[in-house]
Amino acid sequence: MRKIIVLSMITLDGVMQAPGGPGEDTSGLFKYGGWTASYGDEVGAKLVQKQMHPADYLLGRKTFEIFASYWPEHANIWPGINDGTKYVLSKTMKKSDWKNTVFLESLSDIEKLKNSEGSDIQVWGSSKLIQLLLKNDLVDELSLKIYPLTLGEGKKLFDKGTIPAAFKLTESSITTTGVIIANYKRAGKVITGTIGE
Repeated sequence: MRKIIVLSMITLDGVMQAPGGPGEDTSGLFKYGGWTASYGDEVGAKLVQKQMHPADYLLGRKTFEIFASYWPEHANIWPGINDGTKYVLSKTMKKSDWKNTVFLESLSDIEKLKNSEGSDIQVWGSSKLIQLLLKNDLVDELSLKIYPLTLGEGKKLFDKGTIPAAFKLTESSITTTGVIIANYKRAGKVITGTIGE
């Protein structure tokens, strides 16, 4: 069985939309794109480089389109991004010129992927996909970078459908700019106020 690991940059109020730049994702008239820019430092840069190792990826359609328009020509920044398999959940998209891309159509396809042999699977961006995974208890680990700001609007990491679930902190650090970096591993179900396996 493969682990599904969600990697996300979020604000204190849980917004994950368009952390990288103003034009990254303006859906819903979101106007705060690029909110991570002023928080960069050497600690955060080293962590991101560590996370950008060769892997397989599970992406929603919108995130895949953002990735596919940039990463194929910038693999020197993210070694292995072109070689890893990109699994894309989409009911409308069926093909891509980006090598090693496989399209999935349903939750059942994701469950089959998770139960297959292979490397761990990273989920970047993809808010709707993450919410589907959380709702169906398919997230094994969360790797969060929590930025010290609130935006009040935008796509959120935890939204409708998230089930009660317990996670255990496995690693944490803080950058010089106040970004909390925290890795959590699934620890069981929440049963009437207690944690059970």
